[in-house]
Amino acid sequence: MTETTGLSFSDSILIDASPEAVYELVSDVTRTGEWSPKCKAAWWDEGAGPRVGDWFNGRNEANGNTWETRSLVVAAEPGREFTWQVGGELVRWGYTLAPEGEGTRLTESWELLPGGKDFFLNQFGEETGQALIDERQGWAQTGIPETLAAIKAIAERDLVGA
Repeated sequence: MTETTGLSFSDSILIDASPEAVYELVSDVTRTGEWSPKCKAAWWDEGAGPRVGDWFNGRNEANGNTWETRSLVVAAEPGREFTWQVGGELVRWGYTLAPEGEGTRLTESWELLPGGKDFFLNQFGEETGQALIDERQGWAQTGIPETLAAIKAIAERDLVGA
């Protein structure tokens, strides 16, 4: 189920593993580089973990550029949802999980928040800022299905019977 609305996008995939096991996988941000086409590494602040209010860093690569982000965990419900906001208010990324048959329906979502739109337009000007917003929306539309397929492959390889 793919959904695009304004500055958001989501897609889902069925994984042959329990919601609890899939949650353990996707909430381990240190493994993000295994499945993300743009985020090549992520790490928790010292003492942090998949808990609401905790922060982590990510290193992204695209178009020959590398940049780092800081993200705030805003939802952490084992077996149900793991969501974070880049910069605390710029972009919302998340996974929701629901039991389906013997497996899990994993949905990944992306939403450019008003603070993110303002950031790009104020930082880079109207034309370049909008081009960067459009680029990121395109990345979500191609990257989310790719990410979900990679998570499914990893989960079904590593979590058989979980």
